[in-house]
Amino acid sequence: MSNNVIKNSDEVITKKSKALLKRISTKKNRNQVENALEFSIKMHHGQKRKSGLPFVSHSIDVANILIDWNMDYTTVISALLHDVVEDTEVKLSDIENEFGSDVALLVDGVTKVENIAFRSKEHKQAENFTKLFLSLAKDLRVIIIKFADRLNNMETIQFLSPEKRKEIAMETKEIFVPLAHRLGMAKLKWELEDLSLKCLDIRAFNSIKKKIESSSRSNEDILTNAIKPIKSELNSYKIKSNIFGRYKSISSIHRKINSRGKKFEEIYDLYAIRIIVDKIEECYLALGVIHSIYPPLQDRFKDFVATPKSNGYQSIHTTVLTKDNRLTEFQIRTKEMDQTAEVGVAAHWLYKGNDKLRELDSQVQWLRDLLSMLNSDNSEPEELMDLLKIDMFEDEIFVFTPQGDLIKLPINSTPLDFAFAIHGGLGFTTVRSKVNKKLVPLSYSLKSGDIVEIETNKNQTPNSGWLKFVKTSRAKHEISKYLRKIELEESIKIGNEILEKSLRKLKILDRMPDFKKKYSKAGFKTLNNMLSDIGKGAVIVKDLIPKIFSDLNNNLNKEIEEVEFINRARSDVEGINLDGVKNLVVDYGKCCNPIPGDEVIGYISRGRGLIVHEQSCSNLSSLSSKKDRLVSVNWNAKDDLAFRSKIHITCIDTAGMLNEIANIISRNNVNMLDVSTDVKEGGIANIWIICKVQSRKKLDAVIDDIQKIKNVDSVERVHD
Repeated sequence: MSNNVIKNSDEVITKKSKALLKRISTKKNRNQVENALEFSIKMHHGQKRKSGLPFVSHSIDVANILIDWNMDYTTVISALLHDVVEDTEVKLSDIENEFGSDVALLVDGVTKVENIAFRSKEHKQAENFTKLFLSLAKDLRVIIIKFADRLNNMETIQFLSPEKRKEIAMETKEIFVPLAHRLGMAKLKWELEDLSLKCLDIRAFNSIKKKIESSSRSNEDILTNAIKPIKSELNSYKIKSNIFGRYKSISSIHRKINSRGKKFEEIYDLYAIRIIVDKIEECYLALGVIHSIYPPLQDRFKDFVATPKSNGYQSIHTTVLTKDNRLTEFQIRTKEMDQTAEVGVAAHWLYKGNDKLRELDSQVQWLRDLLSMLNSDNSEPEELMDLLKIDMFEDEIFVFTPQGDLIKLPINSTPLDFAFAIHGGLGFTTVRSKVNKKLVPLSYSLKSGDIVEIETNKNQTPNSGWLKFVKTSRAKHEISKYLRKIELEESIKIGNEILEKSLRKLKILDRMPDFKKKYSKAGFKTLNNMLSDIGKGAVIVKDLIPKIFSDLNNNLNKEIEEVEFINRARSDVEGINLDGVKNLVVDYGKCCNPIPGDEVIGYISRGRGLIVHEQSCSNLSSLSSKKDRLVSVNWNAKDDLAFRSKIHITCIDTAGMLNEIANIISRNNVNMLDVSTDVKEGGIANIWIICKVQSRKKLDAVIDDIQKIKNVDSVERVHD
């Protein structure tokens, strides 16, 4: 790198640093910010952004954004330091020692999780956002810093690769944009949404931008003509007002074009006229003035002053028909409401001096619900990310309880969402619902103004079908949590049965209590975790036994393999067929362990039902006096099914022996599934081969051919 480039970089940092410090009002705060600035410059020394600028320039830009949002200086200092733990050798303890616990808490909140093994990109993203949201429980300023960080990254995203740009833009669109909306930060939301669209669809972005620029001059005259009589009338009432027209965001217009299937020129609500007054009562006076001049559209009137949105947004919206027959939206609000609408939670900050945030404001009730889910549930992070996205809705409805209490819900919410919004217990026991005194399905889409009644039954329980139509994350989470609990209980029960059955087959059932006590040796935190995994098939008992019972010898492993082979062989067919009756519950003779390919016969016992034996089983001779209980049965298999068979070969251990056996099996068009060997002292080898054959005749041919190989002592079909 040339000296000129280094010099220019130093000049950039010096210039930015001076500009930042000029914005700090008091000497004490200026000294604190300057200390953090010098620390950040030192720690990030030599690091560059993709643009070629020093890395610390990003930290300074983020700090400036937070000053624009009127954030406190603890937040500004944290912004200057927000990357030092993640990207340098600095530890969190160093930050705490140098700048205090509050700053350390905020820096930790925005620092990504890096010290664990991630399964995928999605898992990494989910873990990081889970950590971020858990940090909000301690301090809401964490997300404000993260917003400023993301805004600056999106503003400089052009220096990244196309793939990385798309990845970051999608995350911004899916997570940060709706999250900014939920926190009432409308200006930030528009900026991030437009920057995302610019990355994801540059042609659409440029097309709309160009059309806005070309039509803005003609629309200025239209807006002026619409505003003029309103301004005059408000002046006559001595109401001070600031009235101006503004285009809606490019991404908002793009969404309207796509959702309505219309061209840019056909969209009537491309812009809105905003009226800012001093007092709430003047909002309603202004509304009366507008309606006295222009006829309103009744279904386009919304009073978010009397009923604020869940993100704290307050404004009166009315759409009217102006003198030139144009539909125009007016938004009426006070200065305080306008500030809140622009920067959301940052506008009416919840800190008093340097006191910590004690609790989240009522406008972020949904965030408290989310934090409750994160703290109380053992869901996978990816599942929590899905829940997070559910409630990031644009629009909401206002419905009422029969007592007149107002409940805010996402658009298209159902009576079941309503029930869970009031209380989880109410949702669990909901059986019927009435809307405006009429019986409706639980999946009915509610509308603003509906009065909802819920009927319950203490015997009612949630079912998986509910998940198909509920809309809120709270309802989905509560239902999923209940179903997981039931599934866990079932899997534990099944796991217990499988464990008992497996240990009984291996003749070590007496060691079951000991097996359960040593679950930690198999890597499980609790006994229920182990039993649940066994019940769900996530692990098999065969693999756990060596970890728990290290004292057992290799014969146990051999027994396990034998049981496994027999079970797999029988799974190739659909059970036993008795006189055309299928799907019978049967038991198999332990004396002969018949498997598909064997000629079999059934014996109807008194205690165990139908027992299946090989027709050649020696024990059948003892049943000759009970021939009336012997019945003809066969394997319920397709005609072309290949049967699983196991061959045991004893031979002298010579070079090429296994290869020669494999060639014979291949020449007979038999599929070899598995091979295992064991060489004894003296050079005698035992070879076990599992293969699939079409018939017993084909298997006998293979056995005969292998028997002819030199140095082969014996070949036989075995069942174990």
